[in-house]
Amino acid sequence: MTNKKFSIQDTYGERFKHCWGCGPDNESGLHLKSYPSEDGTSCIAEIIPDAKYTGGVPQNLFGGMIAMLFDCHGTASAAYFKHKDKGLELSEDTVIGRFITARLEINFKKPTPMAETVKIIAEPLEIGDRKVIVDMKMYAKEELRAEAKMVAVAVKDNM
Repeated sequence: MTNKKFSIQDTYGERFKHCWGCGPDNESGLHLKSYPSEDGTSCIAEIIPDAKYTGGVPQNLFGGMIAMLFDCHGTASAAYFKHKDKGLELSEDTVIGRFITARLEINFKKPTPMAETVKIIAEPLEIGDRKVIVDMKMYAKEELRAEAKMVAVAVKDNM
């Protein structure tokens, strides 16, 4: 294995690579990338939102876009945390189990500015058989902008 850095989304199985927000195979998508931290205790995504995603407050990120970023990063993080919990390593040959959102709660703290790096950090709160609860924080200009709590569930084989 090489030391190449690859995202959690890069390990999705073929049928799960088409999400608009994070799917690597969606040509018109955003291609959000989530990466495990060096110690594997958190997952991090960074993005500079395009100006077209401004919201009702000019020069600030649209709330629906914030929700989408939490949604995509949270489910990728849940997949990684469960994978790691099973004692498995993430490699370029991994086809990771896929998770979907069952519940997403967001607390908007401050407007999120455009043309700035937005950083989302996810940490596991609980890892069960099919459910992972993820805590997330969104920062811009090193200030907390929003927090989210997600309940993510593993995709069943027949989905």
